[in-house]
Amino acid sequence: MAIRITTLVENSVSRANMLGEWGLSILVEAEDCVILADAGATGAAALNAQTLDVSLSSVDAVVFSHGHFDHTGGLPHLLPLIHKPVDVIGHPRIWERKYAHNPGQKICSYNVGTDYEYIGIPYAREQAEKWGARFVLTAEPVWLSETAVTSGEVPMCTDYETIDPKLMLLENGEYVPDPLIDDQSIFIKTGKGMVAVLGCAHRGIINHLVRGQELTGLERVHAVVGGTHLMPASPERIEKTMRELRRFEVQVVAASHCTGLRAACALEREFGDSFVFNNSGTCFSL
Repeated sequence: MAIRITTLVENSVSRANMLGEWGLSILVEAEDCVILADAGATGAAALNAQTLDVSLSSVDAVVFSHGHFDHTGGLPHLLPLIHKPVDVIGHPRIWERKYAHNPGQKICSYNVGTDYEYIGIPYAREQAEKWGARFVLTAEPVWLSETAVTSGEVPMCTDYETIDPKLMLLENGEYVPDPLIDDQSIFIKTGKGMVAVLGCAHRGIINHLVRGQELTGLERVHAVVGGTHLMPASPERIEKTMRELRRFEVQVVAASHCTGLRAACALEREFGDSFVFNNSGTCFSL
């Protein structure tokens, strides 16, 4: 079974006339379903889809990996290209009031001294529903087809993967650490092993892959596509992550977005030709 991956938007670009932004949106075309994994931050994903002449009318479902603006904000621009009401699958907690704690950083000229930046979904649920989104909110895995499934909540099972401490929630007037319970990914069963499509993997890339193994029943991980949130990771964590990817016999690592250049370079050195610098406009088949 062939799977076609088209990265509609990512931090950087792979060709002329494409837009990059801090965000991620990936079109996943499998034989039995078409999934839009995340929506980017703005209208860049929609514009790039038109530039690439990629039709979104066959999209069966949109999956939100978590409730941050850079993975959800572009939905209003993408829905008109889907041309029909569509299920948007996410965790019930995607609508929480999410912030980034940046002490001492000037967020904007009219907000001097503010250490907390709002990074949640930038529109109301009711607005999105008027545009054609049918939200399916559950903490459990959702089988999108006979071969594709969302992770649902991802348990923290490794001892070295931690959640970025600058990510916060505003609850009852106080900022508290965000456990990113809503963080999820997509797993697809193939004859070569599991294909994992990640948003940010805030709860740890290896934790996500272990979850995928449990749900699909496949031990071998053929490909890992998307964000890995290794940007803030220590060299030790990056090394342990690469060791586990080798143990899973990963054949393709297509890193994006929050992976960070340091980790991406380490992955490229480790995996060589099996590494894909997966940015806006990148298209490949698995």
